[in-house]
Amino acid sequence: MFLKQMQVGHMAVFAYIVGDPESGEGLVIDPAADVDGILREAEKKGIRVKYIVNTHGHVDHISGNQEMKKMTGALIVVHEADADMLVSTPAMVLRMFGAKPSPPADIMVSDGDTIAVGSVVLDVLHTPGHTPGGICLYTDGYVFTGDTLFVGAVGRTDLPGASWTVMYRLIKEKILTLPDDTIVLPGHNYGSSPTSTVGREKRTNPFLR
Repeated sequence: MFLKQMQVGHMAVFAYIVGDPESGEGLVIDPAADVDGILREAEKKGIRVKYIVNTHGHVDHISGNQEMKKMTGALIVVHEADADMLVSTPAMVLRMFGAKPSPPADIMVSDGDTIAVGSVVLDVLHTPGHTPGGICLYTDGYVFTGDTLFVGAVGRTDLPGASWTVMYRLIKEKILTLPDDTIVLPGHNYGSSPTSTVGREKRTNPFLR
């Protein structure tokens, strides 16, 4: 599996390229900005972007959707509960972030679905709490946690549709039950390091005690 973490945009968002070098198929998780740079990295490895996967519908994670879809023809994937959010970002918010509106979702997923590029398969873990349709993506050894779990922190729950009680329960049930050596790949570079592990977060994350 090819995996590339890239910090993009003004809010330290992490975009991820995930691909299968053998088939050349790949996907991008949360292309917030610098679409040209993301695609250059994919091209270096011979990866063709088949899917754009949004961990949730907030503008800081979806603002590159339009440009990436235009350049690659990739299908936009989001949880069904956040699909409306993709196309309903207020114009004022788009201006604040210097963002273009996202096209609508091509594929809506739910808990337990899978997203495959070649031989690489990501399991969809529905982890609402930050947004109603927030998801994490798991493949053996790695979990992409979006704005659900950060390094040493968790996502905000003071926004519309958010719930601390729900998010806390699902982090415990769906993320912290993964093997301790699973690498945590968050949606923002907000912590002391760009990645963590499930075991480290269980031991040290003050929000999970």
